[in-house]
Amino acid sequence: QVQLVESGGGLVQPGGSLTLSCAASGRSFSIYIMGWYRQAPGKQRELVASITSGGGSINYADSVKGRFTISRDNAKSTLYLQMNSLKPEDTAVYYCNKIPAWGSWGQGTQVTVSS
Repeated sequence: QVQLVESGGGLVQPGGSLTLSCAASGRSFSIYIMGWYRQAPGKQRELVASITSGGGSINYADSVKGRFTISRDNAKSTLYLQMNSLKPEDTAVYYCNKIPAWGSWGQGTQVTVSS
């Protein structure tokens, strides 16, 4: 059973930055396409960034393109999301998972962008 542990969220002012981390265990992390998802209050969970197993192909949702950077360290089984120029609409719980997602999810990490 895979275990995903997200961390790094917090409260930040508009224009600020955060770096999220996701530690994966229990499966062969390096073989999977991984993604960062987010779920804002009252909205469906959405995929915001994805990265192939070797990191050679990366995609972003239009809403975060140019501001967020996804990366991975397969030796550490860890996924990262560098978030810059944060906006209030980025407020959400952020999750990591493979694509398509495993049935189990981590607890997520709360990101709140507010002045």
